[in-house]
Amino acid sequence: MLNETHKTAKRGFTLLEIMVVVAIIGIIAAVAIPAFKKVRETSQTKIIYNNVRQLASGAEQYFLEHRINEVDIEYLMGSGGYISAFEPVAREEYPQKITAGINIVVTNTPTGQDIIKDM
Repeated sequence: MLNETHKTAKRGFTLLEIMVVVAIIGIIAAVAIPAFKKVRETSQTKIIYNNVRQLASGAEQYFLEHRINEVDIEYLMGSGGYISAFEPVAREEYPQKITAGINIVVTNTPTGQDIIKDM
């Protein structure tokens, strides 16, 4: 009986194959991450616009019912208020008082531009 040694091929990935996969993942990430950031920024901006519209609508209703020209936003929000309370989505800053005839300006938005709503 002859003692034959059988060489078996090692199974696995070569360094070149791993490098190609890593390069492909890097390219996909380079394309996807900026697109994801843009989508996130757009959705946050839309939420801020909606919040400002709610503030303006609630303030106008408050002005009509109470026959005054200025209101703190805390009177407009929450249970029994004119609008539901909302949390800032991107560290934006809302005015603390709303005055009839003066624009509502929201600062520190995701795009860096102020959002202005006519009153």
